Amino acid sequence: MATYFGAIADDLTGATDLAGLLARSGVPVSLRMGVPDGPPVDAAAIEIIALKCRTEPVADAVAETCAALAWLRRAGAQRFFWKYCSTFDSTQQGNIGPVAEALMADLGAYQTIYCPAFPENGRSIFMGNLFVGEQPLAESPMKDHPLTPMRDSNLMRLLAPQVTGAVGLANRLVVAKGAAALAARLAELRAQGIAHVLVDAVSNDDLSVIAAACQDMALMTGGSAVAMPLPALWAAQGLVARRQGAGFARVDGPAVLLSGSCSAMTNRQVAAALAAGRPAFRLDPLELAERGARPALDWLAAQDMAATPLLYATAEPVAVRAAQDRLGKDCAGKLVEDALAACAVLARDQGARRFVVAGGETSGAVAKALGIKRLDIGPEIAAGVPWCFAQSGGQDVAITLKSGNFGAETFFADALERLA
Repeated sequence: MATYFGAIADDLTGATDLAGLLARSGVPVSLRMGVPDGPPVDAAAIEIIALKCRTEPVADAVAETCAALAWLRRAGAQRFFWKYCSTFDSTQQGNIGPVAEALMADLGAYQTIYCPAFPENGRSIFMGNLFVGEQPLAESPMKDHPLTPMRDSNLMRLLAPQVTGAVGLANRLVVAKGAAALAARLAELRAQGIAHVLVDAVSNDDLSVIAAACQDMALMTGGSAVAMPLPALWAAQGLVARRQGAGFARVDGPAVLLSGSCSAMTNRQVAAALAAGRPAFRLDPLELAERGARPALDWLAAQDMAATPLLYATAEPVAVRAAQDRLGKDCAGKLVEDALAACAVLARDQGARRFVVAGGETSGAVAKALGIKRLDIGPEIAAGVPWCFAQSGGQDVAITLKSGNFGAETFFADALERLA
């Protein structure tokens, strides 16, 4: 069966998050790193293209996503999804809105929805305002995000400056009435000339209503969770088929833990790993600027890989800002990404076959350094965080790529146990 659903994600961990939730349906999911060079080959029913465009200049992000859309259309996709972070990470200029408008124009779609809700991970939308747990977005730890600090919780105010079309709301009271009521509200807004519609959601039941009402839209946008119910709806109509059998070979061998995220949850996860006594090396951007990655590589080369070493640059917001003030935001981040990517390659060459990676930018750098072009999606460790299977350096490897705030405090141990 040809590709039916094509998705474009603005970073790699967001793509694996989406892939993990879609794979729950049993429908085969394939994830590509960047826009493939050649024509579609061995395409799955669900194809996801992971880009690294969340904080790129708007024009670059639009060009990359439109190229990804063109490839997905050649693969046969008929429904499309623009995936961004469940905390709506974006600058005032974009890139969420401008990319959505560009994709709409290419597809001839007059209207689309925006729903970054992910109730399983504590992201909910009520009356157009995004909450992280019980905190409004602007009062959550996301207010101190090093690249996209979120200082407003109202998604309509965040989106409106990014788009040329009108912005409207389908609120929780409408969603609670069911798919027919939501479809009617969307039609009403369309008749009013409103092309961009924020949709409230506070539970998985709300997501099912939204998916049922919007399943025939050419383009939907949001976090991964709103797309989760779609494959089951399409499978019931015979538009996609579920995988037969498990489909994945076991990957054995040592593991390495690599953490570049500085989110509040990743700080707790690293602390738990340290408390468990794992051998660990902390990378400091200021030291990397002076001495490079050599001390970290030398330390890793001396480790017993069977002990699952941890290399991390995870730090509290005050320390992150201090390094950024000294080095510049982009420079500090790149130093960490490049160092952890080099450590991943060394770990592979020393026999590591399982990689646990925390942080969106870090995940992209590690996957690129390992030469990974395509991932097959396996079992979830936590909501939106699956184990994936790929080839690197001629070896079968398993890799999980975690968004900063996802997973429990015991995530690193949970990941290793889940694969075992």
